[in-house]
Amino acid sequence: MNQLKSVLENSIQLPNGTIIKNRIFKSAMSEALGTTNQNPSQSLVTLYKTWADGGAGLVMTGNVMIDRNALGEPNNVAVENERDLEMLMKWAKAGTENGTHLWMQLNHPGKQSPKMISKKPVAPSAVPLSGGLKRFFNQPRALQVSEIEDLIVRFGEAARIAKKAGFTGVQIHAAHGYLFNQFLSPYHNQRTDEWGGTLANRMKFLEETYHEIRKQVGASFPIGIKLNSADFQKGGFTEDESMEVIHRMSEIGIDLIEISGGNYENPIMMGTDVKETTKKREAYFIDYAKKASQKLISTPLVVTGGFRSQKGMEEAVANGEIDMVGIARPFALVPDLADRIFNGNYETVQAKSIKTGIKLIDKNASLLEIGWYEQQLARIGKSKSPNPNHNVWISLLQNLLGNGRSVFLRRRA
Repeated sequence: MNQLKSVLENSIQLPNGTIIKNRIFKSAMSEALGTTNQNPSQSLVTLYKTWADGGAGLVMTGNVMIDRNALGEPNNVAVENERDLEMLMKWAKAGTENGTHLWMQLNHPGKQSPKMISKKPVAPSAVPLSGGLKRFFNQPRALQVSEIEDLIVRFGEAARIAKKAGFTGVQIHAAHGYLFNQFLSPYHNQRTDEWGGTLANRMKFLEETYHEIRKQVGASFPIGIKLNSADFQKGGFTEDESMEVIHRMSEIGIDLIEISGGNYENPIMMGTDVKETTKKREAYFIDYAKKASQKLISTPLVVTGGFRSQKGMEEAVANGEIDMVGIARPFALVPDLADRIFNGNYETVQAKSIKTGIKLIDKNASLLEIGWYEQQLARIGKSKSPNPNHNVWISLLQNLLGNGRSVFLRRRA
């Protein structure tokens, strides 16, 4: 029986000429599958080959850190030099099978590095995290100008190595409360020098990093950015400021913009505090995307957060609201999600609620969920099928045995 072609099967050309075979974008998820020394592992190779074989047009890695001394969680992969080039090449080769694009997401956690990892984390300013998780993070110290300049070079070097290894692009993670997001936020960035104050100054770290990466990888290598629509935090990064940042990044040549929102202090990207009416529309940040598209010169836009049904995905692209559909957690349960859509046998992913029923534990529901989904990724990395019926208590026990109480603070959102 002939299957009508989905709009999601259409290829897309980025401003620099790069062609991505379809509109399915596997957004970054924390894998926690690096070694204890921050090396890539065989499990990552297997996991990303599975996703590449599953039909997605572009697959994004979980955050790869540019400094082994600044991690968001244990078992992050870090790229500082060519130490792991051979293994990175295996990872890239596996993840680019089947004509798939594999981009490396580059990140620095700033102050969002838990106590057990960072005794004295760095940030734009010595402003501690707020909210219920603040006791798990040490007070940061403000970065010196020379350190900011060193970090910019580190991002460029990591991108150069990613390209050399065979990754087909990189993404700057400037969302979810990590270091770039901290610089952009007037709440977290209270500097009085050229790196703080006005929005132009607060986005200087991001701009300079983009230019350094571009210098090291060349004009034809794709560079994307993940940006918050807003921090949803009083005194933080606002929607209007976000619009200005995407306009500027589009203007200077960024190739793809992914929109999300929230941070550790208000993790809206996890969907835990999203209105039911928004969940039914599926795309949490689609209203922002409609406004943002008017600010973009020619840069394609991805929205991640909430997409579950084929109809919802197709309508967002067909209506011109977005250019690619960002999907994360469903790929942990259905690794060949894209192929299922294209073959006409996709069923809407009905993700179970990852809760124990005990309020004291469930107040950290978003962290429970991340651990549960990481265990699904670990299964795929061992060539096993995902287990959508994985018991939340068994999941919690596995996390406690592996990580102790830190299970509640180490997880990246």
